[in-house]
Amino acid sequence: MLWLFAALTLFLIYYRLVVVRVPQVECHADSSQQQYVRHSNMLSKPYWVTPWLFNTHLQLLFLGLKKAFAPALKYDRTDTLVADDNGTIAVEWLGLELPEDRPTLVLLHTISGSAHSMREFVRYIHTQCGWRVALCVRRGHSGLPMTAAKYNTMGCTQDFRQQLDHIHHCFPDSALYAVGISAGSGVLARYLGEAGEDTPIKAAVGYCPGYNLEVAFGRAQSFYSRMMAKKLTRNFLTTNQSWFEHLPSYQKAIQSENLEELHDHLYEVGGYPDYDSYLENTNPMVPFRNIAVPTLMLNAKDDPVCHIDNAYEYIESMKEMDNMLLVMTERGSHCAYFEGLTAKSWANRLIAEYLNFYDNKQR
Repeated sequence: MLWLFAALTLFLIYYRLVVVRVPQVECHADSSQQQYVRHSNMLSKPYWVTPWLFNTHLQLLFLGLKKAFAPALKYDRTDTLVADDNGTIAVEWLGLELPEDRPTLVLLHTISGSAHSMREFVRYIHTQCGWRVALCVRRGHSGLPMTAAKYNTMGCTQDFRQQLDHIHHCFPDSALYAVGISAGSGVLARYLGEAGEDTPIKAAVGYCPGYNLEVAFGRAQSFYSRMMAKKLTRNFLTTNQSWFEHLPSYQKAIQSENLEELHDHLYEVGGYPDYDSYLENTNPMVPFRNIAVPTLMLNAKDDPVCHIDNAYEYIESMKEMDNMLLVMTERGSHCAYFEGLTAKSWANRLIAEYLNFYDNKQR
């Protein structure tokens, strides 16, 4: 028993001194975001990581289990939209019964996300904030058929603009806020940079963003990079082979061993003549400095997919932007962020706090 007590004591010391840390907050010294930082009940306090999920791999394993076994969610309605090139996208709604002037969260999903995989976050925002949620579903995701020879793992702003216009048309009196999760944060940041001040979105959150697409995929840990590349190839490329097999780069794309190789050869599938054109038209960092709305970027330093070096490269740039707030935590893994003994999401709480703060400022 003595060795067990000693091991537990050592773990608790390690947990308190190494695992549990106050988030690192970076923003302009005179930023409008400083008002939120001072208001926040979370940013000045330690993030108490779930003790039995104390490292990045355990967090991701538990996240996978939660996605698999969490209760199902029945959305209120699915609006299917047809893009100019006949591509099929959609908006999934929850909270249609709410007053028309109640805020709406516009949600952009992960790299292989679906209405089913996003249900926990959708349910949280709907119940905790009392908001309507509009999930923007990309081509080929969530059971949508591929109806055009164009697919981009990161999505495209043209499709998102159409979804956003549809959401705004359905609820013109509703204030719109946006959250992009992982790959969805890239589409969101790209759109916000292109739009500048000309957007109905009042405030936004990038949850575990990857930043610069030119280097981000090469920094992902090998195991996760290989696993995700195989999943993307299986779910979106080989399944829709008839749409893409005529492209010269298709064979190299489906033979890719990791995310970096896959995206090196995915430009034609995405509708671009070469890799440079793909980056110029997809990379969120090209128009990033033009983002004009209050935006929170949340990254974990132990993220094995979107490496923290991706964020480090842009700390100084973000600190020069009056509307940008970067929050980095020691732990959290990739879109996991479990806290406490009950393993609830710390990130979900932070996102809700941030968006509620800016919504209250609008009133």
